[in-house]
Amino acid sequence: MSTLITPSSRRQFLTLLGLSAVAVSCGSGGGGAAKDQIKTLRYQGWAGSVILPELAEDLGFLDDVKLKWVGNTISGPQDIQSAATGQVDFGGAFNGAVVKLAARKAPITAVISYYGVDKAAYNGFYVLKDSPIHSARDLIGKKVGMNTLGAHSEAMLDIYLQRHGLSQADIKKAEPLVVPPVNTEQSLRQKQIQVGVLGDILRDKALQTGGIRPLFTDYQLLGDFSAGTYVVNDRFLKENPDTARTFVTGIARAIEWARATPRDEVIARQIEIVKKRGRNEGTAPLKYWKSFGVAETAGRITDKEFQLWIDWLAKRGDIEKGQVKASDLYTNEFNAYSRKDKADKPSAAKTTSKSGS
Repeated sequence: MSTLITPSSRRQFLTLLGLSAVAVSCGSGGGGAAKDQIKTLRYQGWAGSVILPELAEDLGFLDDVKLKWVGNTISGPQDIQSAATGQVDFGGAFNGAVVKLAARKAPITAVISYYGVDKAAYNGFYVLKDSPIHSARDLIGKKVGMNTLGAHSEAMLDIYLQRHGLSQADIKKAEPLVVPPVNTEQSLRQKQIQVGVLGDILRDKALQTGGIRPLFTDYQLLGDFSAGTYVVNDRFLKENPDTARTFVTGIARAIEWARATPRDEVIARQIEIVKKRGRNEGTAPLKYWKSFGVAETAGRITDKEFQLWIDWLAKRGDIEKGQVKASDLYTNEFNAYSRKDKADKPSAAKTTSKSGS
């Protein structure tokens, strides 16, 4: 499958989400026998990066479940839309994008957090050192490059502008543009954009080169928090519960493995994975990796990780107040990781409600 195109405007993004809310009928019964369940999961990767499922597979944490790469994406909203429509078997995105898609009745459930924000893993909004941009008001009429629209970076931009007293009319005058993450630094230095969103590996690489400074970061805005989740189609979860449990628990083990393992070893493992998969990617930026930023143990999800964005989207008018309930968006049922198992021997999962609480 070829890589799908990232939406290039808010209107296109919302249209895409609307199209994604295709009704997927649920089969009768509670899942097939383990031997009949799907064991190969299709997914999209990120160029130059190792995502947690890839790390989990390489560590042997996925047992008999295999991954099948079908292309790369630079857009979380596009990735989860592909999961909703069955083009891939799982996708990951910023939790606000998950809320939007669920509000349009897409048949998806979030199963585990996979990225977040902390002192080491964060996204910054960077300008050139000699840029005249020093405040929120200076962003009026300026181009802000980010990986996709309607997701994490645009949410942070909105919150920053709101907190500094800009009206909705002025907020709309700041111009978010889609720029592939690997091209953001170059676009900023060539003054094609006035602000570039840089995170983790790409951020630290750009900072080492010099000549840029942060205007603000998402960590400064909100502190530590898990920001995005992997979602799976509801029908897939119903028909393949054992596969889902192996997959989610494997990712949970990989999260805790990365948390407990010396940074140099985690980096070396990621470099090895990139070299083995043969996608014609450079490995140099991986040396800047510091953290996946997942706040909760083993990536377990809580209501608060969605409620923030439910409130934000309702305030923006993107969803109606009360349209979405946080506990209906996720489940921890398939996350069988237990702290005492030290990422090696996951305990048996307990059946829970959809929120797992």
